Amino acid sequence: MNFTAKDVAELRAKTNAGMMDCKKALTECDGDFSKAIVWLREKGIAAAAKKQSRIASEGIVTSYIHMGGKIGVLVEINCETDFVAKTEAFQTLGHEIALQIAAAAPKYVRIEDVPAEEVEKEKEILKNQALNEGKPAQIIEKMVEGRVKKFYQDVCLLEQPFVKNPDMTIQSYINEKILQIGEKISVRRFVRFEMGEGLEKRNDNLAEEVEKQMKGNN
Repeated sequence: MNFTAKDVAELRAKTNAGMMDCKKALTECDGDFSKAIVWLREKGIAAAAKKQSRIASEGIVTSYIHMGGKIGVLVEINCETDFVAKTEAFQTLGHEIALQIAAAAPKYVRIEDVPAEEVEKEKEILKNQALNEGKPAQIIEKMVEGRVKKFYQDVCLLEQPFVKNPDMTIQSYINEKILQIGEKISVRRFVRFEMGEGLEKRNDNLAEEVEKQMKGNN
């Protein structure tokens, strides 16, 4: 790998593309920054990102209930016009995002939503894990950096691999729909309820069950 996390962050700042998309672009282009920008443009990711400066105040609040009422999701997805909000393509997008939230249980929409204190706490835990594993001090920082990326992929909806197509992130999936629909699309907020969450109960992995069902429906 001929690039660093700093290169990924710089490419992300320049193109507004998702972190995983930027990493993939640099990987595909052997770390060449200019070629990575072109790669993102060719894939339409940068073009979709440009629409993010536009105002999206229309949209839908959609829901998904799974496992006979065991998991429930409400999610607000915005677009620019009421006309687009009523289209089948946008409604389908909303349904797929709700399914993703049910299956992958993110805590936040995007990286910027994660409280700084939570990130620092996670870094401290990861650092201690690396120390306990006996890793050399000079590589611990890079290890923590890599594991923090994995942490973001776990807790941030837009950074998660799409359950129905793990080769793309949710942000990449939304970018495809932006290009297809021609309007800015953004996920504003969501809530996820799991029956008995926080109560003592037998260890059933409902999110895993949802994910299996989603993959089975492909």
